Amino acid sequence: MDFWSFVSDRRQQLLMDTYQHASAVFQCMVVASVVGVGIGVLTYRNDRAGRLAIATTVTIMTVPSYALLGLLIPVLGLGVPPTVTALVLYALLPIVRNAIVGLRGVDPTLVDAAKGIGMSRAAQILRVELPLAWPSILTGIRVATQMLMGIAAVAAFASGPGLGNDIFTGISSLGSANALNQVLAGTLGIVVLALLFDFALVLIGRLTTSRGIRG
Repeated sequence: MDFWSFVSDRRQQLLMDTYQHASAVFQCMVVASVVGVGIGVLTYRNDRAGRLAIATTVTIMTVPSYALLGLLIPVLGLGVPPTVTALVLYALLPIVRNAIVGLRGVDPTLVDAAKGIGMSRAAQILRVELPLAWPSILTGIRVATQMLMGIAAVAAFASGPGLGNDIFTGISSLGSANALNQVLAGTLGIVVLALLFDFALVLIGRLTTSRGIRG
């Protein structure tokens, strides 16, 4: 059976795996973005706290995905819980780092002006600092999303959802009739999803970033 015939024959399963893969990455990125930006906001004004936050996320990133999943499975079991936990942890580094860099790069005179007109500290962050740091934060989110697309495939090791199941099943049955087709279908699906997610994030960046900041 050629590749396109294989895809046509298994299109329902492949579409379901694609949806699950995209859903897992999207939901994990939402959680990681909220947590990562929150860590950035809490630590960017203190050099020691900022360095600690970045060092911690760097350390997490150095742990191999198989090893991290292996550590999480005894605690969280198989399936979605270890998958979500691992993906959120891996996504934190680029988001935290770019949030800290972006917030530290905001012109202090703008913050002083906001303070001078009576803005509270929370209002300064939400209405002045975060919007100005948004391009840097969004870049971190884009990098993290592309990373998670590939790492999510490894979650099949923990019986996680997504296209990794097709890749792992194909690898484990290499030599059989459709093994290579299965690996190729899973791989191409991940590549297409990565491109679509990145396009969506670029579009979000253009819609949410003022021309003055982009310029």
